[in-house]
Order: sequence, then structure tokens, then C-alpha cells
Amino acid sequence: MTAIFQNIAGLLILVASFFLLVGALGLVRFPDFYMRLHAPTKASTLGVGGVLVASMLVTFSQGRPSIAELLITLFVFVTAPVSANLLAQAALHLKVKSKAPLPRDAVPERR
Repeated sequence: MTAIFQNIAGLLILVASFFLLVGALGLVRFPDFYMRLHAPTKASTLGVGGVLVASMLVTFSQGRPSIAELLITLFVFVTAPVSANLLAQAALHLKVKSKAPLPRDAVPERR
């Protein structure tokens, strides 16, 4: 494997680990279900995608096809938003309360 592929794969893994860390911190630190749902579906999906793209680069540099990594990447990017949407719809159906403040436009003024 050449140094160029190694450097690019290492950079991708560093960026992916940053996104995974942000997603994990968001999952732990956010106060309610809806905010906790947002962090792993966005940041962690990018993190897993970065690791899989780095893996595709490594297998490509070794002369092997990286079809499995490509299929896993497509599967993750398709299923993560769908599962997050289904979880949010289930929470809305169960009337799970959010702790997020309402925007100023949504709050009626008192006279």
C-alpha cells in the first residue's frame, strides 16, 4: 500500500472518529429523546461512513474489489434516516414530551 493511500485512509479515520465522538457525546448529553435521536443518526452515520470509505481505499490499494464495504455504506446511509424517522413517529404517537423551548414566533403574546 502506498503512502498516499495510507495518509488518506488515516485522515478519513480521524475525521470519522471525530464524528463518532460527537454523536456519542450528543447521545449522552442531550436532555430528551428527540435531541438524543438526532445526534447518532447524523454524526454517527458520517463516522461509520468515513470508516467504511477508508476501508474501501485500503482494499482498493491492495487490488481487491471492495463491494462488501460499498454495500454496507449504502445500507447504513439508507437505513439510518428511515429508522430515525420511525422512532420519532413512534415517540410522537406515544406523546413523548420534548424539553426543547418553543420558538418566539410560536408562543402567543400575553396582553
